[in-house]
Amino acid sequence: MLFIHYPKCSTCQKAKKWLDDNNIEYTERNIKEKNPTAEELKAWFDKSGLPLKRFFNTSGLIYKSMNLKDKLPDMSEEEQLILLSTDGMLVKRPVLVGDNVVLTGFREKEWAEKLID
Repeated sequence: MLFIHYPKCSTCQKAKKWLDDNNIEYTERNIKEKNPTAEELKAWFDKSGLPLKRFFNTSGLIYKSMNLKDKLPDMSEEEQLILLSTDGMLVKRPVLVGDNVVLTGFREKEWAEKLID
């Protein structure tokens, strides 16, 4: 599993602790140092079955300063993916990518349902 996070994010820290407590193996990737590419984001979006908006950090400063709440509805899927790939701080984190699962944000109940047999 690939665990994409921002180390200073408290939600990411909780998710990491949860993964460790549940003995789930993962590889870490700092989203600030290595932002996901548009191609990666497209693959994760396709695999996730989630609406693309779930990949946006809607509570983040950049999202708000760019007024994306009003702009996203008029943007194509491709434009949104390219925008997400420009700055890791726009991406909802953490992102957990496995062989047949992609999770955005950390909701313990959802993670437990998807990851624990």
